[in-house]
Amino acid sequence: MEESVIREIYRLKSEKDAVILAHCYQPPEIQDIADHVGDSLQLSRIAASTDVSVIVFCGVRFMAETAHILSPDKTILLPEPIAGCPLADCIDVPTLRSMQAMFPDSLTVLYVNSSADVKAESYACCTSANALEVVESAPSDSVIFAPDRNLGTFISRKSDKKIHIWNGACRTHAVADIQDIKRHIEEWPDAELLVHPETSPEIWELADAVLGTGGMVRHVSNSQATRFIIGTEEGMVYRLKTLFPDREFIAAGRIYCPNMKVITLQKILDSLINLEPAVHLDPEVREKAYAAVARMTEITG
Repeated sequence: MEESVIREIYRLKSEKDAVILAHCYQPPEIQDIADHVGDSLQLSRIAASTDVSVIVFCGVRFMAETAHILSPDKTILLPEPIAGCPLADCIDVPTLRSMQAMFPDSLTVLYVNSSADVKAESYACCTSANALEVVESAPSDSVIFAPDRNLGTFISRKSDKKIHIWNGACRTHAVADIQDIKRHIEEWPDAELLVHPETSPEIWELADAVLGTGGMVRHVSNSQATRFIIGTEEGMVYRLKTLFPDREFIAAGRIYCPNMKVITLQKILDSLINLEPAVHLDPEVREKAYAAVARMTEITG
């Protein structure tokens, strides 16, 4: 049954002039059929640059929205519309505006893990990899950083600017099991521990490196180590094993995102058949959000 679904996906992908993009937290079978696997911004940039009519985005809603922001002329499909993100959902426009009113001299730097309407209210977006660079480049002595408090804290330790941090968190990373991580360190004493900055500061103290998903790929590529303990969503382990079959990887912290697991092969097939569910944004919101995403690109290239 699965093989016939995959064959039909490939057939329709060609017929509909489509490309499949999958975040590295997606299940293995989704990563396997994707044309490109990566982090949310990498995939959105691919969506903008690839010469196709249809993008099937296997991730969560804010990622598909970002692809639409950068590629409004393409049809962006999110095969499961309920694939949301609690971190993105923890911030809304009215509350952000209230915080901006409290700190009128501070520009807002917004983590890309946020909805399009909130992006439209910000000075610039950032990823976990370039957050410090974007904060440092903002033409103000202080910034509002939202919505992830752990990433905001991580950046505040490296920047001399005053950072007003939104009290939000990724539920998946913020509750990572530190005892499980310590157990894996004991079992693999020769391994490097790589953790995501959305995890808690207590976990950073144990790590060899604190990195986003793209940074983890680059770190492993340049490292002499042969074993790695991965402290981010467990789907990343499959991605790393695929890229580096000569190394050993193990997931730690019991970090599992149910929102990243709701897309299935059948739902991808259905979306290609119907060209739905498609992402639609208000043109004014998209234009304002594009300015924030573009400013990040200008700052970091």
